[in-house]
Amino acid sequence: MFVTQLANPMSRVLIVEDNAPLLDSLSRGLREEGHDVLAAQTTQDAFRLASREPLDAIVLDLMLPDGSGLELLRRLRADGFVRPVLVVTARDAVADRIMGLDCGADDYLVKPFDFGELVARLRALLRRNFIAHDTMLRCDNLHVDLLARRVSRAGEEVQLTRRQFELLEYLLRRKDQVVSRDAIARDVWKASTATWTNVIDVQVNHLRKKIERSDWKAILHTVRGVGYVLGDRP
Repeated sequence: MFVTQLANPMSRVLIVEDNAPLLDSLSRGLREEGHDVLAAQTTQDAFRLASREPLDAIVLDLMLPDGSGLELLRRLRADGFVRPVLVVTARDAVADRIMGLDCGADDYLVKPFDFGELVARLRALLRRNFIAHDTMLRCDNLHVDLLARRVSRAGEEVQLTRRQFELLEYLLRRKDQVVSRDAIARDVWKASTATWTNVIDVQVNHLRKKIERSDWKAILHTVRGVGYVLGDRP
């Protein structure tokens, strides 16, 4: 199986841009390309979304009404956000590009730009991120080999159902992020929370029993009234 085939599932992208017509255009264009798109026009809204929502990449403007996109980028990286960030800005000086990359950007695109180039750069970042990080997922001494579909903890193999494996992979890709039941229902069950909330809770409990033991560190936590987090307790 080719790696590009593994990277096909819809990616969730946050666009941070204060120019409303451009934001709308980019959002519509990326949705047509098959991405799930979230949008923000301020650093405050962007940080809130990046902290709460599972994201695969961010497209980030630097000149925002309530602060600098570079400061937002620094804050996201300091907070543990590791997904690709594509900076899109009118600042075209070499010094600006260097500063953006040094602050944690993965790529830098100068306005005005061709939408096709943005899509190609974003696709390359997502592909590179998949190859670099996502064929083997880990949390504490839990290891998941996506290619072999094998799960182990502390060297002991863990048998999961197909749905439990999909749920574990989803949580691992968002390690240390609180994931809501809405997000799980939408992205894993492909259904509404109203229908699947109880099923999700049951499956999470079954998964917890398989990947946790009394002599192992607890890694799957319930955040009351919100959802779940795999990793460190929030």
